[in-house]
Amino acid sequence: MSQTYNVYCDESCHLENDGLGVMVLGAIWCPTDHARAVSVRLRALKAQHGLDPRFESKWVKVSPAKKGYYTSAVDVFWRDDDLHFRALVVPDKSRLCHTAFEQTHDTWYYKMYFDMLKAILNPSDCYRIYLDIKDTRSADKTHKLHEVLSNNVYDFDRRIIERVQTVRSHEVELLQLADLLIGAVGYANRGLHSNAGKTAVVHNLRQISGYSLTRTTLLKENKLNVFVWEAAESQT
Repeated sequence: MSQTYNVYCDESCHLENDGLGVMVLGAIWCPTDHARAVSVRLRALKAQHGLDPRFESKWVKVSPAKKGYYTSAVDVFWRDDDLHFRALVVPDKSRLCHTAFEQTHDTWYYKMYFDMLKAILNPSDCYRIYLDIKDTRSADKTHKLHEVLSNNVYDFDRRIIERVQTVRSHEVELLQLADLLIGAVGYANRGLHSNAGKTAVVHNLRQISGYSLTRTTLLKENKLNVFVWEAAESQT
């Protein structure tokens, strides 16, 4: 029987000239009819840790004072069999050479998004993809991403990828959780340790998963899947 999934996507350091070498694209997905229950659980977790249930949890807000909440949020992800996460890591954007492949950074970006999502997509199921609204280009970006994803899986009638739309992250708990996991993967791949709260979140994710977060997992890993991108475009 066909299943419908919600997919919550976000990104870290994706701009071409932001001076930050490691880029991470990531997504959390779960059955559509399970998303509300997870959201309620995450809001209750905030209250348990003395936070406003409407508090927007983000990787940039992780601090030593809030590490209890953020490590517990990772536990919520890990213990829920219906939640899954995949990240695509580009270790060093400075090594990209788009001109050699006659492409722009935007073209390459959409290729990477497809590479991140293709392991998630099953042709017998249906997907609703949600991205954080970031700027005035968000509408164009979602339209283009929907087109690229659908064309790559021959989904010309949009049966597999039902929608790609932007949402406001402060209203969507699972998008906030995706941001947290993406941030942890990025922090691990940058080899950083300066923030005790962030280090605790990375340590917790490594401990419960058994993965370093810096190496590619098996493609069939369905709970916490990491793909470190090593394609030819990374060569100068």
